[in-house]
Amino acid sequence: MGKIGHGYGSEWHLLRYLGYHRSYFSEQILQLVGGQRLEWLDFNFTKVNDPLRRDRELIGLEFIDNPDVHRQWHAFWPQSGNAQNWDAVGKIRRNGRDEWLLVEAKAHIHEEKSGGCQTSNPRSKEKIEQALVKTMGAFGGSSQPLEHWLGSYYQYANRLAALHFLMGECQPTIPAKLLFIFFLGDKHDDQKCPQNRDEWESIINEVESCLRIERDFPLYERVHHLFIHVNPDAKTH
Repeated sequence: MGKIGHGYGSEWHLLRYLGYHRSYFSEQILQLVGGQRLEWLDFNFTKVNDPLRRDRELIGLEFIDNPDVHRQWHAFWPQSGNAQNWDAVGKIRRNGRDEWLLVEAKAHIHEEKSGGCQTSNPRSKEKIEQALVKTMGAFGGSSQPLEHWLGSYYQYANRLAALHFLMGECQPTIPAKLLFIFFLGDKHDDQKCPQNRDEWESIINEVESCLRIERDFPLYERVHHLFIHVNPDAKTH
């Protein structure tokens, strides 16, 4: 897990919502993505008994209890290095079946960018590139240079890759949705924190333009953006 800010940042606000406002939060999500019930998975404990290091995010697809899915996932995405670390994982009950909800949360602009793909292992890099090429095709970005998917928006790209694997590569298909949560109204002296939806949408447009994502491609219907204020009751006061 990253270092949790005291009173600010996506991890802080996500913990608040899941801890103090879970019913409200889950209802907002269900209204957006559809479904009748949302169950949240617990994180893992670690063997480290130091503050802020006792807990571990769910990584990759470790939360799916199916050896055959893991076999296919290991063939698609390298298991060494830093795989997808999910800010939250849920299970949606929708039309009589379960669907996974994979969550990535942001509260300030810096969180949207990363240092790009950092793996130094040539075999891992090759596997990532092959996975991203397949993912690009699923989202309409095939004409874009692969370097764009390996660069500053690599975190966004590899989250899309996990969704593509579950819905397009894994056999049988594993129903899933990808939810990006954008917090509004956060405050931090060292970071630019969007205060309204328009500010975040401008950034999302920049990301998806760089990756050349086509929103009319079928898989994009399973990508959702939730804009939620850090304190809905105070935003109009």
